[in-house]
Amino acid sequence: MKICEWCSKDFNPKVTYQIYCSAECRESATKEKISNKQQITRAKNRSGKKRKCAGGCNTIISIYNNNGFCGNCMVNKRKVDQMLKELKGLFDYEQEG
Repeated sequence: MKICEWCSKDFNPKVTYQIYCSAECRESATKEKISNKQQITRAKNRSGKKRKCAGGCNTIISIYNNNGFCGNCMVNKRKVDQMLKELKGLFDYEQEG
């Protein structure tokens, strides 16, 4: 018996070097590893560069900020997105009725 390195369940390996209990666990672990490598690569590519907020306020943001907006603009962006969603819902409702 071995313990799956992804979900920690006990399993009987089919080969001696098997570390995941199923294809799903293997795929999930692989996706997470790829995602982590991509985040590290993005941060390295941004290193040494001044990044400004994409919201137009020109605030300098961290190299680790993946969305491109500062905290103030993110709050405003969320409110705008929420309002647009509500308006779309009202518009769709009026067209149905």
